[in-house]
Amino acid sequence: MKFRIGISMKGRKVIELNKKVLAVGVFAAGLASFAQYASATEYPLTLENCGRTLTFDQAPNRVVSLGQSSTELLYLLGLADRVVGTAVWLGPVQEEFRQVNETIPRLADNDPSFESVVGQKPDMVATQFQWHIGPNGKVGTIDQFAELSIPVYTAPADCVGKDNTTGGDGTRIDAFSMDQIYQGIADLSKIFDVEERGADLIADFKAREKAAREKVAAVNGKGISALFWFSSAEIDVDPFVAGQKGAPAYVMSILGVENVIDSDDEWPTVGWETIARTNPDIIVIGKMDRRRFPADDWELKMQFLKSDPVTRQMNAVKSGNIVVMDAQSMNPTMRTIDGIETLAKAIEAFEATQ
Repeated sequence: MKFRIGISMKGRKVIELNKKVLAVGVFAAGLASFAQYASATEYPLTLENCGRTLTFDQAPNRVVSLGQSSTELLYLLGLADRVVGTAVWLGPVQEEFRQVNETIPRLADNDPSFESVVGQKPDMVATQFQWHIGPNGKVGTIDQFAELSIPVYTAPADCVGKDNTTGGDGTRIDAFSMDQIYQGIADLSKIFDVEERGADLIADFKAREKAAREKVAAVNGKGISALFWFSSAEIDVDPFVAGQKGAPAYVMSILGVENVIDSDDEWPTVGWETIARTNPDIIVIGKMDRRRFPADDWELKMQFLKSDPVTRQMNAVKSGNIVVMDAQSMNPTMRTIDGIETLAKAIEAFEATQ
């Protein structure tokens, strides 16, 4: 498959494309379906992705997907038969895709090698994080793949309004929004000429988000405060908690919940004594299969909160308002919608006890 790649000097084109794609969806007497607006893709297809221009002469047939969210999104779009390799898994695949996922080579649970990716002879690579393929990619750089005529599509949630040249998790300049997830769905469905499926999926996610808002409004759940704890380098050191610009901040903001952490960093480390003084009403802890840090284990998080002399005095701990959430719902992924629903249920339960 032929493709052409170029560098765009207009960094805001991605955001502009996002607005144009989402403009086809409207609410009329509730949520209107996007599907009626879907049309067949015309090739060659050119689109902007993370400041680059990608052109596809046909729909890709062999895709390697790096990142669980990117992989599950391809599955949801009915493209499992195009996926020839996966990597970067935080937890089990969605149950509906368990059988098909077992038939697809898993190149690595975490970071695969460059050789293992290109060895699958992909005509496209989908990556969830520029951490893996980007300015300082652990797997490789965009240029390395371009030299082999392999286009790389990066999830907009990891590049729109974000600087990944700083290393690590990068620096989020603008706050995350589900619009970035919807842009990724729209882009991929267009690349693979399955726009109707993508439109239906976006409509479904929007309907679920609207229902969660209404659930919280029904119990007058605004004004509650919360803390999101992802993990910690050690169980008893300053934890990685959600700041004001990542996915948890979006989840809290649309439900009217106050984030007790006021840092603009996506995942700042904050001391437990400082957190205890904010005394959040609800504490959300991340659950994942990954074991990079001891605190990746949600049960160890729970034990710590209940036994540490500082944390056990917080109201959320004493009253049992601790919510276990899939860590992928705390990342800017399509599972963020699950996080919205999980927190909405927690707010409903919290209000019932007041």
